[in-house]
Order: sequence, then C-alpha cells, then structure tokens
Amino acid sequence: MIRYTLVCERGHEFESWFQDSASYDKQAKRGLVNCPQCGSAKVEKAIMAPRLSTTAKKQRTPIEAPAPAAEAAAPVPVPVPVAPVAMISPQEQEFRSKLKELHDHLTKNADNVGAKFPEEARKMHYGEAEHRSIYGVASPEEAKELSEEGIEFHPLPVLPDERN
Repeated sequence: MIRYTLVCERGHEFESWFQDSASYDKQAKRGLVNCPQCGSAKVEKAIMAPRLSTTAKKQRTPIEAPAPAAEAAAPVPVPVPVAPVAMISPQEQEFRSKLKELHDHLTKNADNVGAKFPEEARKMHYGEAEHRSIYGVASPEEAKELSEEGIEFHPLPVLPDERN
C-alpha cells in the first residue's frame, strides 16, 4: 500500500491510500479519484518530502515548566504551518513547462463547455453535433459513463501553483 498526498484544482489537500502507484495512475486517469471537499476529479499528487528513517534516536528537548501567571498574559507566537518542498531536476522542470504549454494550448484552442461537457461529448460522439475541441468538467460517475460508452476523453493537465 502507498499513501499519497493529493491536491485538487481548487487547492484542497487530502490523503488517500492505493495498492501501488499504478493503481493511483489508473484510477486518476479514469476520473475515479476525487476531492472529498468539492468533488473535483481534477486531482494530482502533491509534492511530498520523503520520509527518512534514522537508526539513531533523536534528542528530545526537555519539557519546560509552566510560565508564572504574570507571564501568561503575554501573546503566544503562532507557529507558521510547514509546507512540503522539493528541488526538481532540469528534466522535471522541462516536463512541467511542457505540461503547462499543453494546458495553455488546450484551453486557448478549445471551447469551455463547463458542466455540459458530458452532454456535448455525447452529441459529438453520436454525430448530433460537429466535432470540435472542447473542455469542461464531469463528475467521476459521468466520466465513467462516457468511458463505458466508448467516448474518448482525457484529463486536462493541471499543475500546482508556481510557489516553488
């Protein structure tokens, strides 16, 4: 089993377990992995720091005695949340750049049909509408139905925010 930290297109972060990395890839490709907060099927693996195990026990800081009541009124600093970070190789940076170019090309040269994506895809597949490039959204159930009908579609590549 493998645990991935995932993030949806709206930035909701969550964790999920998969049999192996191929299981995640297969489920994500079919639109079966979705955000528990918003239901989005546009989900990708978040950048994660690897867990390192050490043989030496870590030194623990002794617990300090509670502060006297007079000092308790002083403001307590709020810890800043820690975010996972990574250094990526030049090849990975180039791959990321090409994915961004693909995403930009698709959104620039296709019609955004929003939630009508399943309906429009069916019309084109069954010859009721002229074929054209479209993109939009579909629930995991809708994506599964489209796939079962033999309607070919692909997830639109979405990259995490450019914070690194």
